[in-house]
Formats: sequence, structure tokens, C-alpha cells
Amino acid sequence: MHVIVDLCVIPMGVGVSLSPYIAACERILAEAGLKTRLHAYGTNIEGEWDAVMAAVKRCHQVVHDMGAPRITTAIKLGTRTDREQSMEDKVRSVEQKMAQ
Repeated sequence: MHVIVDLCVIPMGVGVSLSPYIAACERILAEAGLKTRLHAYGTNIEGEWDAVMAAVKRCHQVVHDMGAPRITTAIKLGTRTDREQSMEDKVRSVEQKMAQ
């Protein structure tokens, strides 16, 4: 099943700067061959359900290995069965309506 996910991994107990942990997760997502778009408070991910969820699990494993004793993760996800839709399709639809 194809899924579009908004992922926000928040390592806790590691100080103020989280960018090294986020960079590690971004590498994991890239290595998994997933389509991603980093934004200010998370990452949009597009791919097959099992591949996406396996990458999220791997992010947790790696961030813990980096020394984070605790991680909180927020996930929003969506699936469709009526038609195929990409992240770009969703954004383009809104942008077209804004231009009208």
C-alpha cells in the first residue's frame, strides 16, 4: 500500500540542537530509496507502507545508538484506494486553487 507520511522525530535528553539526529534520519530515508521532502518541523515521506515503517523504525534505532535515551515521534499519514496521488499532486492541487 502506497502511503504519504509526515514524520517528526524528536530526540529527548540530548540538548538543544537536534540537527545531527535529523540528518541521520534523512540519510536512512535516502538509503531506503524513499521520496522525501524535508521541511522546518519534519519530513514528508512517500513510498510503500512497509518500506516507510521500516525506515521509521531504523531512525529510532540509529538515534538511540547516537545517545538519545528517549524519542518522541509524531506521524501523520494518509493512504488512498481511489487513485494514485503523490506529494506533488497534493501541493499542486492547493496551489492551483489559490491561483484562481
